[in-house]
Amino acid sequence: MAISGNNHNHALILAGGRGTRFWPRSRKARAKQVLDFLGAGTLIQQTVERLQAVVPPSNIWILTNGHLRAEIVRQLPGVPKAQIIAEPCGRNTAPAIGLAARIMQDADPDAVMGVFPADQFVSRQLPFQKLLRAAYRCASRGEMALIGIQPRWPETGYGYIEFPKGGMTAGSLTPVPIVRFREKPDLANAQKFVKSGHFGWNAGIFFWRADVFTAQLWKHLPKTASLLDTLPRFGSRTFGARLAEVFPHCENISVDYAIMEHAKGVLGFAAGDVGWNDVGSFNAVYDLMDKDGCGNATRHSLLALEAKGNYVDAPGKLTALIGVDDLVIVDTPDALLVTRRELAQKVGEAVKMLEKLERGDLL
Repeated sequence: MAISGNNHNHALILAGGRGTRFWPRSRKARAKQVLDFLGAGTLIQQTVERLQAVVPPSNIWILTNGHLRAEIVRQLPGVPKAQIIAEPCGRNTAPAIGLAARIMQDADPDAVMGVFPADQFVSRQLPFQKLLRAAYRCASRGEMALIGIQPRWPETGYGYIEFPKGGMTAGSLTPVPIVRFREKPDLANAQKFVKSGHFGWNAGIFFWRADVFTAQLWKHLPKTASLLDTLPRFGSRTFGARLAEVFPHCENISVDYAIMEHAKGVLGFAAGDVGWNDVGSFNAVYDLMDKDGCGNATRHSLLALEAKGNYVDAPGKLTALIGVDDLVIVDTPDALLVTRRELAQKVGEAVKMLEKLERGDLL
């Protein structure tokens, strides 16, 4: 596949999350980013695939955790194994990106970073890739940039990005200055944001030169920056041991709170209709799937009588639904989940209960 742009484009894929809202399908060693919900490859495989038109596979880096690394290495044979890195512990996105920036500068002093979550879905690849190329070009000039997703409804589970009034042209390849970031709003404010026409969902997709981000880290998180600065060169024999020693002492904070809300001159691209979905719950998977005439969605055997709007994930058996609507049913060898689709966001609370019960065998 031909690569547009220059070979200083690097991609950091953040793949350390547990995906607790996808329990019992998602577990510590099989979190949602390594699961195939739609039959088109796992979420992390799809993420790498759509980036390869813009970034050479040799310039793809993945940060994950010790539970998932072996499975990610298995799923991504085209990504250099040494560039699939397990963090010693979770310290949120600011230290993770700072670590990646430090490593990338060792590999390429002119590295331009794109930061991507591992678990998002994009159905329209070509317009999305055009946007990525424009964002990389912007970042190569020393700018900090991001992509905002045009809201399709007043979502309260996302942060928002405020564009200038009249300056949010969906699909434009010309960035505009971001006014400010907004935290996850209540419904009334979310409705105002969507109605205004100049707010985008914060997809957590960012672009900057690695050295530009490192400078921001020194400015806003000097403790973390100084700790990461003590690391030996990536690839040295002592790198892993030193990382395990210093990384737990980095601040546990997101890049939004630590850097982006304070940085000056951040530029934004407003994505058009690229078919973006953050795949945040079983209900989101349901929305992406083909459905029968009664709105039931499954990739397995289903018999539905007077049943509509259900999502069923029960491989290896026939599921019979009679007179039930809008359910999520997920069957695994050791656990069964049944809930209403409207409560799919609360599935993670079951994981918290299992943790309190010390049921590590189910986590």
